Amino acid sequence: MNRQGILIVVSGFSGSGKGTIMKELIRRYDDNYALSVSATTRQPREGEADGREYFFKTREEFEKMIAKEELIEYARYVNNYYGTPKAYVEEQLAAGRDVILEIELQGALKIKEKFPQALLLFVTPPSVNELKRRLISRGTESEEVIEQRMKRASEEAEGMEAYDYYVVNDVLDTCVEDVHRIICAEHGRSMRNREFAEMIKKELKGE
Repeated sequence: MNRQGILIVVSGFSGSGKGTIMKELIRRYDDNYALSVSATTRQPREGEADGREYFFKTREEFEKMIAKEELIEYARYVNNYYGTPKAYVEEQLAAGRDVILEIELQGALKIKEKFPQALLLFVTPPSVNELKRRLISRGTESEEVIEQRMKRASEEAEGMEAYDYYVVNDVLDTCVEDVHRIICAEHGRSMRNREFAEMIKKELKGE
């Protein structure tokens, strides 16, 4: 049975630790997973390479990608475009790798529309108090910014039901293994293996 990759969308509150979880997952299981590389019109920063951190595009190139429907989803932030190239994702999935997209709620819902079999994971700390503690312990943001992030989290929580699984990030090591187990189990779900089931039925009938 050929292993087809699964498209995995990871969202979560700011401060939930989703980026750390994804990096650790890739580090431990590099052969299984691919982190999606986004396209952007912003200029490369020092040390960034095309095709590694981002696919760097001109505005004209990016707008052509939009027109040709070559992006799974895209958005515009501070005068720059950011989006997920369809070709890269499809190539990785066909090679049997599970592709992880780390995006916010609206993008996640758009992807679920286009790819109904995508797996949606929502990362949350064990409590609201812990979420606030983590934001404060970063020591990089003002009280006003922290309050804005908490307000944003309250808005994002309204869309939590759209996700397939909640991932509670309490102990990082346990959380990473939980995510890996969820994804491994998804590969065995009947809806992802209909062709295999049909093959077994035909062989049993002697066809």
